[in-house]
Amino acid sequence: MSRNNKITLFTMVIIGIAIIAYSMRDVKLSLLVHDLFTLNPWWILVAFLCICAYLLIEGVITKVLVSNRVENFTFKDALRVPLVEQLFNGITPFSSGGQPGQLIVMLQTGIDGGRASSALLMKFVVYQGMIVVNFFISLLIGFHFVASKLHFLALFVIFGFLIHFFVIVGLLLIMYWPSFTKKLATLLFHPVKWFIKDEKFYAMRETMYSKIDNLFEESVRIGRQPKLLLKIIVLTFFQLLFYYLIPYFIMLSLGYTGVNVIMVTSLHIMIVMIISLFPIPGGSGGAEFSFESLFHSFMSSNSKLVLAMIIWRILTYYFGMAAGAGALLVKPDKVDDSDNQVK
Repeated sequence: MSRNNKITLFTMVIIGIAIIAYSMRDVKLSLLVHDLFTLNPWWILVAFLCICAYLLIEGVITKVLVSNRVENFTFKDALRVPLVEQLFNGITPFSSGGQPGQLIVMLQTGIDGGRASSALLMKFVVYQGMIVVNFFISLLIGFHFVASKLHFLALFVIFGFLIHFFVIVGLLLIMYWPSFTKKLATLLFHPVKWFIKDEKFYAMRETMYSKIDNLFEESVRIGRQPKLLLKIIVLTFFQLLFYYLIPYFIMLSLGYTGVNVIMVTSLHIMIVMIISLFPIPGGSGGAEFSFESLFHSFMSSNSKLVLAMIIWRILTYYFGMAAGAGALLVKPDKVDDSDNQVK
């Protein structure tokens, strides 16, 4: 990890501590400590296992997509991909660093850039698609609650959905319309010509076009395997289910056993949609505010609400970044992605 990334990571931790301190401004520390030591640790363990399952399933998805074409791609390297994604999502605005971070990790193992990009984009398209589907379901269940309690958050929810929808459309264009992708890449790549010799520029451009062609071929190949796609969709459904259930188990640990699991899960889906709109890495500030605003009606104790928010952020944000930082230290296993391919 570069020096700038380390500084950003440290900065995000400091910002997180400051936000938590601000959230505790009206809460007695003694009450917070009391709630911490009286919560049910078994439900916290379940919540922790949920975030572990979320990451492990994404590792399985990565291995399924890559091993379908490349031999000897280990689960260890497949698991490094989502962990590094969590780290770079957490330290870049709009989670923009997650995809490049994953690509770098896969390139380190020796996988062709076009093949790696195709697998990552397919995984991301299915992931975004399932988010949109889950969002539609959550709208039917919980939108009236959000609209009646917090009108301004309802606007954020709708706007977040539109962004996710257009992201899916854009990714599909990149994957299945190579002429469009080449024109877009040429436009973005053109400024490089100002800094290097013409020969090197055109050689690099031809290599880029070759990778785009490979991306298209791999995308078509994966798209023509309905069983593989169905497997990825099912795995992604359960991956997101584990993630969305985390606040419910946190509330159970704090003694709120009568909460409606469907409503709580639906509100968490909306929070995830809202977080994507905040440009600050990890949605810091917006994530905490959204959680407290939406779950305030379910939790009468301010100290328990703040404690629930802290545990939720540790599990869904800081744990992933810490695991990602550790994954960067793991040496990848090299694969041969030239002619040694699974047919």
